Amino acid sequence: MTQKIYSQGSAPIIWISGLSGAGKTTIGRELIALLEESNFSPYLLDGDVLRGGLNNNLGFSLEDRNENLRRAAEVAKILSLAGVTPVCCFITPTNDARSLVNNLMVDFPFVDVFLSTPLSVCESRDVKGLYAKARAGIIKEFTGISSPFETPESPTLEISTDGVSVNYCASKIMDKLKEIFPDSF
Repeated sequence: MTQKIYSQGSAPIIWISGLSGAGKTTIGRELIALLEESNFSPYLLDGDVLRGGLNNNLGFSLEDRNENLRRAAEVAKILSLAGVTPVCCFITPTNDARSLVNNLMVDFPFVDVFLSTPLSVCESRDVKGLYAKARAGIIKEFTGISSPFETPESPTLEISTDGVSVNYCASKIMDKLKEIFPDSF
């Protein structure tokens, strides 16, 4: 495959945030397929995957969560410079955490997507039972229950995943990418 040349000098970085169960990774996978159809070379960076390897020494304190996001953002920048479009799926629970990520992305083509899925919908999708464990006090510092989740102040794109298809959500992100980076398509 020929490497796509971007007018910005590096590949776009897509950062998808929202509560656990909002659909970040599921939509990210669908977005990967759409990006591949448009001749991008995408890669999914998922919070669970990074915490199993690169970030396995981090807990869930506010400091550790921010370090998790900082490391993920640095990996995304490396991929972007290599011509790979990272699709980053991370809860990113606070506005301070979002500012940290945004500040690291100043020199990169960056799209911040917030999945504004209601907590009740996220809980109904919870196949791992994490919300129930958090409500029972078994899981400490669980975002949205015992640890805060702040609504983003100014995301590039906000999508409610309640009652819409995965393809609809991924297509909305693609539409935004085409709007912001028309020369990349």
